[in-house]
Amino acid sequence: MRALVQRVSHAAVSVEDEVTGSEVTGSIDAGLVVFIGVHEDDDSEDASYIVNKTVNLRIFSDDAGRFDLSALDTAADLLVISQFTLYGETRRGRRPSFSQAMHPEPATKLFDLTLQQFEQTGLKVQTGKFQARMLVSLHNDGPVTIMIDSADRQRPRRS
Repeated sequence: MRALVQRVSHAAVSVEDEVTGSEVTGSIDAGLVVFIGVHEDDDSEDASYIVNKTVNLRIFSDDAGRFDLSALDTAADLLVISQFTLYGETRRGRRPSFSQAMHPEPATKLFDLTLQQFEQTGLKVQTGKFQARMLVSLHNDGPVTIMIDSADRQRPRRS
């Protein structure tokens, strides 16, 4: 599972609807936008890793201006958006392949589990709509953008 995390001063997501046009489904003030991509081999342990790492990542500034506070420390809002394109493979050709992304039905269940785990942290969580065309508007604060990959938990740390 991959999470592209962006610290924002404001963000919103709207879902395009053929009948009504675009409709805002989620909006946050200062916090994090978390784009989630689900790999074909991911499971609940990957979701737990991503949630724990995201909410505890110290990317908010303290009084001295250093990155020393987490989303939990600051009671940050979260806007969590599904984004299978985080598993776009671009090594060959000009069109990305998404063959490593989990198929929609099981990915929906794992994404929903991830959302539940984010909600259990006590932070305000907003989201878009899985497998829908969405428009995301955000004001990246910093800018701060961090990639978290659950496969990293299997890799040895540098000594």
